[in-house]
Amino acid sequence: MEAYQKSKLNRVKRGQNRATYDVEKINSILDAGFLCYVGYIYEGKPITIPMAYTRRDDKIYIHGSTANRMLVSILNSGETSITVMHLDGLVLARSGFHHSVNYRSVTLFGSLKKIEKDAEKTAILEWIVNQMVPNQWNSLRPMHQKELDRTLVVEFTIETASAKVRDVGVNDEPEDYNCDVWAGIVPIKQVAEYPIADEGKPKNMEIPKHILDYYEANK
Repeated sequence: MEAYQKSKLNRVKRGQNRATYDVEKINSILDAGFLCYVGYIYEGKPITIPMAYTRRDDKIYIHGSTANRMLVSILNSGETSITVMHLDGLVLARSGFHHSVNYRSVTLFGSLKKIEKDAEKTAILEWIVNQMVPNQWNSLRPMHQKELDRTLVVEFTIETASAKVRDVGVNDEPEDYNCDVWAGIVPIKQVAEYPIADEGKPKNMEIPKHILDYYEANK
């Protein structure tokens, strides 16, 4: 079983029993989503920005405008930290102190480089689009050169990482289990609603099968 080596940087200190450094487990959490949070320093101020992403092996890919200050800042620094989190449930305890959530989260640390070649940029953008909805890219018109020229694609190499997972019930004080207070879990999940066509031609078009497939799998 491959795992990231523990260090001062990635070691989980609080809730160590919920930590994992297993590469396969971390990758499964990453592959379950398409939104990450990227941290950077801009003019001495810490900022975190949500971004769409995709993963290939030990690489995370993000993109934006060539004028995107976050992407420019992290490329200049040569490193960043990325977080991905899925909320799975609200844990409602008998006291406010023990309220919690069930979740899967990953924190990644690594180095960055700018993707320069148009063919490589196009392939990565296809991965990112298909991470949102599988097979979506092939239904789109090809990108114009001016669009590629205005798009900055960044490759993040995962050098170390850790994950935390909480997937258990309420953990109350022993004396509180006899309280007349309802306790339990409210499961949370992200769902897709029925697709809504844009104005114009889509109003009179059939919804593509791959989009309906996505809706059926996630409703």
